[in-house]
Amino acid sequence: MSVEIERKFLVRGNLWKTLGKSVAIRQGYLSTHPDRVVRVRIEDDAARLTIKGRMHGITRGEWEYAIPVAEADQLLKLCERPLIEKTRTRIVHEGMVWEVDEFFGDNFGLVVAEIELESEGQVFAKPDWIAEEVTDDARYFNANLLRHPYTAW
Repeated sequence: MSVEIERKFLVRGNLWKTLGKSVAIRQGYLSTHPDRVVRVRIEDDAARLTIKGRMHGITRGEWEYAIPVAEADQLLKLCERPLIEKTRTRIVHEGMVWEVDEFFGDNFGLVVAEIELESEGQVFAKPDWIAEEVTDDARYFNANLLRHPYTAW
C-alpha cells in the first residue's frame, strides 16, 4: 500500500497557465463511499484504476493500477454521473510539484492546486498564485463534485 498525503488550495489569476504542461483528464467514480473511493481515469493516452481509503487527517491509503485505455473507456460507462472533466497542469515550484486542475462541465470555473507531501508536517513554499487552503473542505474532493457540482454552489 502506498500513502497519499495531500494539501489542496484555491488558485488566483492565470499566471499558472504559463508555467507547465497541461493534459486532459476524464475520470469517473465506481464508488464514492467515504471508506473506499474507486476511480477510473484517462489522462491523455494512459489509464489508471485507483482505490483510496478513508482519510485520517490529510493521509489515506492509495492503490493505483495501470489499465488499458479501452477498458477504462468501458468502465467510465459504469461510473456515477457526471464524469469529472478537467485539465491538469503540473508545475515545479522550489523543488515541489504542484498539480493545478481546471474543471469543466458541471464544475466549470473551479481551479484547485494540490501538492503531495512526504509527511503531514512537511514545510513547502507556496507560489504567488496559491490562494486559500481548502484541504479540509470536503466540497472540493473530486468525488463530492459529482453530487454537488461547483456550478450549483
